[in-house]
Amino acid sequence: MADKKRRRADSDSDSASQPFKNLLKSDAQILKILKSVTSSSSSSTSKPLTLADLALSATCREVSDLSLSSVQSTIEALVLQLTHQILSGQGFSFTVPSRSSSNQLYVPELDRIVLKDKSTVRPFSHISSVRKTTITAKILSLVHQLCLKNIHVTKRDLFYTDVKLFQDQVQSDAVLDDVSCILGCTRSSLNVIAAEKGVVVGRLIFSDNGDMIDCTKMGMGGKAIPPNIDRVGDMQSDALFILLVEKDAAYIRLAEDRFYNRFPCIIVTAKGQPDVATRLFLKKMKMELKLPVLALVDSDPYGLKILSVYGCGSKNMSYDSANLTTPDIKWLGIRPSDLDKYKIPEQCRLPMTEQDIKTGKDLLEEDFVKKNPGWVEELNLMVKTKQKAEIQALSSFGFQYLSEVYLPLKLQQQDWL
Repeated sequence: MADKKRRRADSDSDSASQPFKNLLKSDAQILKILKSVTSSSSSSTSKPLTLADLALSATCREVSDLSLSSVQSTIEALVLQLTHQILSGQGFSFTVPSRSSSNQLYVPELDRIVLKDKSTVRPFSHISSVRKTTITAKILSLVHQLCLKNIHVTKRDLFYTDVKLFQDQVQSDAVLDDVSCILGCTRSSLNVIAAEKGVVVGRLIFSDNGDMIDCTKMGMGGKAIPPNIDRVGDMQSDALFILLVEKDAAYIRLAEDRFYNRFPCIIVTAKGQPDVATRLFLKKMKMELKLPVLALVDSDPYGLKILSVYGCGSKNMSYDSANLTTPDIKWLGIRPSDLDKYKIPEQCRLPMTEQDIKTGKDLLEEDFVKKNPGWVEELNLMVKTKQKAEIQALSSFGFQYLSEVYLPLKLQQQDWL
């Protein structure tokens, strides 16, 4: 009886997905469509706009990559300035660029969030800021050591140099971003890196610290994205697009199915929230290979937030958005309208929580969402139906439905926003 029920369920699943299989053209026809999209993307020779090109009413602050010697000399100049302040009786304080929400600005022409020029004073003499001022001085001292020794450490290493002072890694990480702003350099310039998180697989060859890596020969696990982007060079690819995947589970499915061989592409994931290394790596691929980037995320407000961090930047690191954002990422799926379009079963959809709905409504108020009418339409549908779904909901039609039907049909129809 159980076997009969299982066969009936499998049959229902197959019949539900069959109409979409019948819509698929041949791989050769889909590839022809993709090649036309890729050629138009790579033929664009216009120079990307920068803040300097715009006459903004507000003054904005951006950081740049600095050499180790420049970082070292900037720290030494800052310490000398602080010493003069103390000797002249002015006390000891840091002037720190504010990274609060009120000091953020979305620039439509750049399609990214930038940091405005407001700063706050962090005095050692005030009880409310003495500890944070001490942490700032400690981080500056540690970064100076890294410059002298020309070595890299992880954020975790940094935290463990003085656990009692930092108390929590969130605090040392936050001050590390403050130090980047104070010195006017990218966080990568400080030689402090995050642990390896993102992975890449598919039609990409690149050098990692001098070693040539072929990402088609890395197995289904792929190649860990180097935490230091300076190690990466000589990018080569015959891919037609980059597929950015939110979740590790979907990445594994596509890697095991060798989706990148059927439709030449590069597949990358940060396994959830985007980390700096993956954002830098994606930006480098986009700029050097000039390939379109298509994003596959969950159909919920957090999937869209993750997509926006890659494309427009995070408010927490808006000071470095010029280096961390990848322009013109397309939202391929899973979109709220796909739930009905692809007949996702009700048992595979989840009710949105009150927090989900609030997050969705908050996103609708963001300028980077308002700029894209398609995003607004999809978000409104999500908030109205109060339903969300993960990429894995497609597995209700079979474990390989994502790679064999859903994505090929999406590519065929050029169904992205």
